[in-house]
Amino acid sequence: MEYRQLGKWGARLSVLGLGSYLTIGYKVDEDTSRRMVRTAYEHGINFFDTANAYHRGEAEKVLGRCLGEYPRSSFFLITKVFAPMGDGPNDRGLSAKHIREQCEASLKRLDMDYIDLYMCHRPDPTTPLEETIRAMEDLARQGKILYWGVSEWPARLMVEANHIAREIGARPIAVNEPRYNLLWRYPEDEVFPTTIAQGIGNVVFSPLAHGMLTGKYTPGQPAPAGTRAADPDQNAVIMNLYWNEENKRKAQELVAIARELGTTAATLAIAWALRHPAVTSVILGTSRVEQLEENLKAVDLNLPQEIMEQLQALYPPPASPART
Repeated sequence: MEYRQLGKWGARLSVLGLGSYLTIGYKVDEDTSRRMVRTAYEHGINFFDTANAYHRGEAEKVLGRCLGEYPRSSFFLITKVFAPMGDGPNDRGLSAKHIREQCEASLKRLDMDYIDLYMCHRPDPTTPLEETIRAMEDLARQGKILYWGVSEWPARLMVEANHIAREIGARPIAVNEPRYNLLWRYPEDEVFPTTIAQGIGNVVFSPLAHGMLTGKYTPGQPAPAGTRAADPDQNAVIMNLYWNEENKRKAQELVAIARELGTTAATLAIAWALRHPAVTSVILGTSRVEQLEENLKAVDLNLPQEIMEQLQALYPPPASPART
């Protein structure tokens, strides 16, 4: 396993991390979750990603039990705050109240004393940045979190937040978590250059575009039973962002390119995401041990220049303005 610095910060993360969105604590049973965590850990993965919103805390509970088998100092954990966790007016967002209360709730669900990195899951336009930053600084000084970060924040907002942090003597953003894959290259426009300039690491999610980049979806055909795209509990993102005949056709070409390298389309797509210098780690969203074992091969996959050129031609950067 390869490890990379978290932006300019001291922590080192495995270049592949194991996520829990729609899997651990939800669609994947606890025994399979435990075997996936064990497989990841034994292959050198030290970075695990979750959020309070993932199945309303169940992902944190199950992941916490799975990680409880290992020394706390041997892994790096991210969890998040922002999404609604109740019906009350203060049960969401990035207010100091919600941040403090959800940090305590996450620690309890995880059965841990501290969180390595606490992340603002989305921007909150209703709360002043200073309030959010001070709340994160307070948690850090109390020893409940070590770093804080953001997910899906635009570049300008990260710059503004770090400026405020310097002004008030608080620690700045350590990491950003953007969506990034061959079909979603928007971070390359503004987000990645900004994070490099600010010393912010990037742990990217959805490297397989919710399965669209695996080649399992055939042009002219509906989603096969048992796949994410066929499950109404899980398919909102793939249907809204990626589901069209052109993307299904391109995925078949990706399969052919991967075959030239003796690998799978999924492994190739992950290796492609890893090649960007702004990327610290790529978060895997596997639901089976066999998937995880195949995805792990991305670490050692060499991408010759001619393959990179084929991928660039097949999935060019978007012509439209950057999106977040």
